[in-house]
Parts: sequence; structure tokens; C-alpha cells
Amino acid sequence: MTHTLHRVGSEENLREDFVVLAMPSKDINHVGSGPKLQEIIRICLREGAVKAGDARLGNEYHQGGLEKMIANIEDRAVVTAVFNDEGKLVKALKAIKAGDFGMSIVVSGLFDRVRECCHAAGQKVHTVNTSLGRWGATHKLPAPEIMEIQSMCGHGMVSVNLIMDTLEEVKAGKMSLAEASERLFRPCQCGIFNPERAQKLMAALK
Repeated sequence: MTHTLHRVGSEENLREDFVVLAMPSKDINHVGSGPKLQEIIRICLREGAVKAGDARLGNEYHQGGLEKMIANIEDRAVVTAVFNDEGKLVKALKAIKAGDFGMSIVVSGLFDRVRECCHAAGQKVHTVNTSLGRWGATHKLPAPEIMEIQSMCGHGMVSVNLIMDTLEEVKAGKMSLAEASERLFRPCQCGIFNPERAQKLMAALK
């Protein structure tokens, strides 16, 4: 899934940002996959995922709460979880492997760190996709520090204007960093926006 590939940042702050996607193969093993995908999300949350989402029906804010989101996961869904810690990611991958769900698992992050996490979980890397960056009138893009926040929503649902307005609210003392990061997470339909990383990035801009 390529919408997780375009995150911008330094090697240091991207070391705390990993996205896991799980999905069945269309018309091969999608029938009955809903409960398996639900369990994969529960495993990720139990092992310390920061957030989880459902690319088909939306994140917890779209569905009235986390438990409702999990209960609504259907066959053919693509579910996501975002981690900020390699150890927690490895534990989740080990538990998913032990569950033998038969789902495709995609992990996004820094190549070397993802490879190490997969090996630690007893998994081999099957395929590697990379972003070719941004082409065209790149001078019109927002500042790199804003792109670090905005690019965590691969479908561009977290707008630059929302980020700038939220930063102003934080600087004015009207909103905490935790509240601000949740505000920015809400529009990210798939749930791959990492609010804990967002807090650290916004703290550096205060």
C-alpha cells in the first residue's frame, strides 16, 4: 500500500514511526477475513500500537469509537496500526505470525529498521516499495517541518491549513499538544497518522 510511503522527516524522528497494514487477497481469501482482521488489530493495540484504523470504513472518529470501529471491520477491509517503538512492533509481528491468519502484512518505515524488526519477528522481507519523492513545482510545498506532519496522512486528508491553525492554537495556550495531535488525527480516514510523533514535531515548533 503506497499511501504509507511518503512520510517526510529526519532519520531520528522516523525511527519512532512504523505503520502496519493487514489485508486479504481479493477474490482469493477475503471471504471470512473480517474476524481475522479484527483480531490482528486487537493484537496490535494490545502490544502497544499508538492508533489503529480501517481504510474501508474509517478510523475511530468516523465510526463512533474504537470498539465500534473494530466490530465493524468487514471482509476485504484493509486495517492499519501505527507504532512508535520497535520493540512493540516486533511483539505484534510475532503474535500475528503465531496467529497464522493468512493475511498479507505490510510494514512501512525506515528500510533498515523495518528489515531488522521483521528478522527479529522471524519473518523474511518479501517485497520492498520506495517513494520516489515529490516532483514538479516543489517550491510551492509548505516548509519541511510542516510536511513532516502533513505527510503522515498518505491521502492528504490532514490539510496544511488545519496544521497551521492547530499550531496557532497550541502557541496561544488554547490547546494542549495531546489535544492538538488528536485533532490532526481525526481527518486521517485510514488511521495511519501518528499523533505521538505529531506531538513531538509540534513541540519543536512552539
